[in-house]
This record gives sequence, structure tokens and C-alpha cells, in this order.
Amino acid sequence: MTGESRTRALADEAEPTPPARKRLRRVLVVLCATEITSWGVLYYAFPVLSGDIAAATGWPPSWLTAAFSASQLVAALAGIAVGRWLDRHGPHSTMTTGSVLAVAAVVAIALAPNPAWFAGAWTLAGIAMGAVLYPPAFAALTRWYGPRRVQALTMLTLVAGLASTVFAPLAAALSAWLDWRGAYLVLAGILAVVTIPGHWLGLRLPWPPAPRPTSRGTRSADPARVARSREFVLLVLSLSVAAFATFAVVVNLVPLLAERGIGTGTAAVALGLGGAGQVAGRLGYSALVRHTSVRVRTTVVLAAMAVTTALLGLLTTVAALIAASILAGMARGVFTLVQATAVTDRWGATHYGRLTGLLSAPLTVTMALAPFAGAVLAGLLGGYATAFLLLGALTAIAALLSWASVPAPPPHPSP
Repeated sequence: MTGESRTRALADEAEPTPPARKRLRRVLVVLCATEITSWGVLYYAFPVLSGDIAAATGWPPSWLTAAFSASQLVAALAGIAVGRWLDRHGPHSTMTTGSVLAVAAVVAIALAPNPAWFAGAWTLAGIAMGAVLYPPAFAALTRWYGPRRVQALTMLTLVAGLASTVFAPLAAALSAWLDWRGAYLVLAGILAVVTIPGHWLGLRLPWPPAPRPTSRGTRSADPARVARSREFVLLVLSLSVAAFATFAVVVNLVPLLAERGIGTGTAAVALGLGGAGQVAGRLGYSALVRHTSVRVRTTVVLAAMAVTTALLGLLTTVAALIAASILAGMARGVFTLVQATAVTDRWGATHYGRLTGLLSAPLTVTMALAPFAGAVLAGLLGGYATAFLLLGALTAIAALLSWASVPAPPPHPSP
């Protein structure tokens, strides 16, 4: 490392001044509030309200699910453009505009007179999701917090992980009181009150210049070259397969437990405890980072997801399945942070927004397809237990692929 780069690294590691720490804490609080609200309204309310929508309108449930899944695909595509913009200009205008679009989309969903309008409103919601959900928030914290990003990202995902806990019962209560349209209108109001002023007023910190490429080498200076590299392709492939499997597990866990003869109430408890495990897993991520290399922790986390998924397919007793659900949730929680730090751990933060947009797009696509694909696999394989075994095997392959997703260190210059 040259004297200049060493000086720059020491400056990057310097403790922020008290006023700077206060501003950074404000940013983190704002993003915690806006992420839990955005996830709750744009994502977790739909599974709760979809049955009421179908019953009230007569629209086919498959059409409703297809419209929601299409929004995830649109979000994946929008995220690529959003990532490029974030690297240059920061999250202030991007996330504020995304919040305005999100509110307009939710109002349009609530007022939809026919299925075509409903699908168009969800398309608009997909564009908004690309600008307000995890990837832009991760980019903001990664640039502003620098070397302290892991603690900030952990706190954000801990809070946002409670989105379903807060908004699923709220959506159900609103629908019972007002009907599904009224529920979405109230949720749109909550989204407007929390996210628009939050992003407009709370994300006004100056956007720091992109950090220069580190000693990882000049390869990290060219994002196009990184995106074409074997390591980046393997990273995308391994995380996409893992995301597909884990989301298929979440959505199809209750049918698996029903297949084992477990009642809906107990199945719901197992699913909820899995969510608690997700939060618990994230609490230990900082320690995992301190004691492992990026190669080891990525492989270990994906391997843990593979083992816990297979256990859900193998175990038969209630207690064992609940325990496996909690362990699966812990692995899934850590996986979110592995994804959030995947780019900086390998190529630095110089082009974080652009590279994370490219990484997140296929992950979002596989997550959108996972619920339907998991049910199809169960039908083809004769049951959910066998499907879970196959999903576990796929995740094990992803773990093996992830081992080769870390670029080799640059060669030392000759003396």
C-alpha cells in the first residue's frame, strides 16, 4: 500500500465527530422507519389482503398473484437503473421520488376498477419498490457509514425484519373494519406520512465521493469488468439459487406442516418463530464478520440454509420441525446481511449501487418466482417433504459455488 493510499485508508477509518455521529444516527433512524413501513405496505400487506380482494371482486386469485409477482420483476429491472443513479447522486431524490410513486401506486391499487388497472398499479408499485426497499437503503448506509456499515446494516435489517409482525395484523384489522380498498387507502396514508417527509428531510446529508479502489486492485475500478468477471457471475448465481430456495421454504412451510398433520395454528406459530429466529441470527452477524473471511462466512451461511431446509423435509415431529424452523430463520436472517455486504466485501464500495443493482435483480426475480415454483415442485415430486429435500440440495450446490465467488488478491508488485 502506498503512503497516499495508507493515509486515505486511515482517514476513512477515523472516528466521526460528535455532530457527524448525530447526523448518521438520524439517517439510520429515518431508514429504519421508512423501510419497515415500505416493506409492510408494499409487500407484506398483499398476502393478507389478497383473499379479501378475490372474494370482493371475483377476480381470479391467480391473476392477483401474477400482478404482485410482476411487480417484483419490475422492481428488479428498476433497481439496476436506481443503482447507477445512487452511486452518482445519493439516495435523497431517488428514495423521495420512489416514496411519492409508492403512495400513488397504493392509492391506484385501492381504487382499481378492473384487473387490468390492478395490474398496472402493481407495475407502478414495482418501480417504487426498486427505489425504496433494501438495495437503495443498503447503498445509502454503505457510503455514509463507510467501515462501520456492518453495524448500521444489521440494525436496519433487525428493524425492517419486523415489518410483517407490524403490518400483517394491521392490514387484517383494517380490512375487517373498512374492507380491502379502505385498508389500502389507510396504508397509503401511513406510507405518505412516514416515507415522503422521512426521505425528503432525513436523507439530506452531503453524498460523499465514491471511495477510491482499494488494494483489491484496479479490477474493482471498472464496474463493467467486475460485472463480467467469473467471480461476480458465480456470486449472482449462488445467491440467486439460495434466495429462490429460502423464499420457497418460507411460503411453503405451512403446507409442509399441514402435510405432516400439523394444524394451522401450530403451523403459524412455527412460521412466526422462524421470523424471530431471523432477527436473532442477524444479532450475531458482526461477530461472524470479525471471526471469518468473506469466503468462509458466505459458504457457511449458505450451507446452514441447505441443512436446515433439508431437515424440514426429513423431520416429522412437531417439536423437531419447530426447532428446524427457528434454525432456518436464523440462517435466513444472516443471509440478508451476506447479500447486503457481498459487493463491498469483494470489490469495495466504489461502485456499490451499480453492482448491487446488478446483483439484486436476479435475486428479486427468483424470489418472485419461488412461491409458485415451490408449490409446483411439491406437485411434481409427490409432496412438500421431497420438494424441501430438493431445495436443500440446490442450496448446497449454491454454497459450493459461493466458495469461488471471491476474487483472488492482486499480486504483490516486484521489489
